[in-house]
Amino acid sequence: MHFYHFRPRNAAPGERVDLPMSASDVTIFWRPGCPYCSSLKGIVGKRGDKAQWRNIWEDPDAAAYVRSVNNGNEVVPTVVIDGTPHTNPNPMLVRAALGD
Repeated sequence: MHFYHFRPRNAAPGERVDLPMSASDVTIFWRPGCPYCSSLKGIVGKRGDKAQWRNIWEDPDAAAYVRSVNNGNEVVPTVVIDGTPHTNPNPMLVRAALGD
């Protein structure tokens, strides 16, 4: 399991907490109504079942993580591949990370 450090909105300045990710090597942060998220989901197809999908509108910790890696902005899709965050990545990169 991977852990990513960020300061959630309710943490004191300088306080860092861990955000556990799935055992999957790919975690996709998304939100409903996002056309870029829908496009990504369509392009990765069934491979997307191998990723962990986290809805930032339903998961405050996921939203805080996305803000922490995007200069305070809730930019989606944000995709973590092997511990490295990618903001609105090329879908082919995500597809390749998910394999066949």
